[in-house]
Amino acid sequence: MLTATQKKTAEAIVNIFETSEVLGDYSAVTLIPGDTGHLTYGRSQTTLGAGSLHRLLQRYCANDGARFGARLAPYLPHFESRDPALDRDLRLHNLLRASADDPVMRDTQDTFFDEAYWQPAARAAARLGIACALGVAVIYDSLVHGNWAAMRNRTLATAGDPSQEGERKWIGAYVAIRRAWLAGHSRADLRATAYRMESFQRLMDQGYWGLELPLVVRGREISVAALSAAPPGSYDGPQPGSRTLALQSPLQRGLDVRLVQLGLSDRGVNIKADGIFGQTSARLLRGYQASTDLPPTGTADTALIAALVA
Repeated sequence: MLTATQKKTAEAIVNIFETSEVLGDYSAVTLIPGDTGHLTYGRSQTTLGAGSLHRLLQRYCANDGARFGARLAPYLPHFESRDPALDRDLRLHNLLRASADDPVMRDTQDTFFDEAYWQPAARAAARLGIACALGVAVIYDSLVHGNWAAMRNRTLATAGDPSQEGERKWIGAYVAIRRAWLAGHSRADLRATAYRMESFQRLMDQGYWGLELPLVVRGREISVAALSAAPPGSYDGPQPGSRTLALQSPLQRGLDVRLVQLGLSDRGVNIKADGIFGQTSARLLRGYQASTDLPPTGTADTALIAALVA
């Protein structure tokens, strides 16, 4: 049995692989050229192509407390049919980003990824007799990234059974086989992910079989403090209308900025709802103000915020 901290550490390693963040980026919307998964979203990057993004959003929309459930629900049939047009729907992308500010979405993602990936990884490890934290993390990564069963079978055929060879030796063989498969893949996007196995190899070389903290993975520190921090890219405040939004230093960030950006996106402005009020947000806000006969100040007062967020 892994401790709660070991489980969080294993998840953090995969979060870093997926979104470069220890806690993952719940708001991440990604499109990788050539990726058959198409649109991907969330902490562990559910995909349109695999159908996992539909299942995640279906669960979120079914929750009565989902702040953005009613706005996402009309998209569900398109997610179910895996409509590639969603790859280019920038308003939808902004809605997904904003949904990450809803604690219900973050909790839904955590539960979904635990059920879809972590629990199957733990069961797969138990069937193979793999108990070390690093070994379970390798299996978890493969279930998130894909093609676990084929690589497992290839390793069993090549390196034998873990109960006979020892779990550490077997995991080492698995990592080497999977790295070779990734590095030689016909798809460039998969070739580029061979670093995942290289990162695990470094942890094995350093003897971190129990995932003892602190660790450094791809330049990111995993520590007790990092695991206890607030997730990046998600905002719980300030509430809209509690301040005027304007370009300043340091840049204003938060829930109110994200919702104003989402309001502009809903009105046809080509803006990314990242929750950061920078020069681009100020410029696009001025353009919107000019188009609606408002003084083009680039500043959102409480009245304009109320109109955009309504």
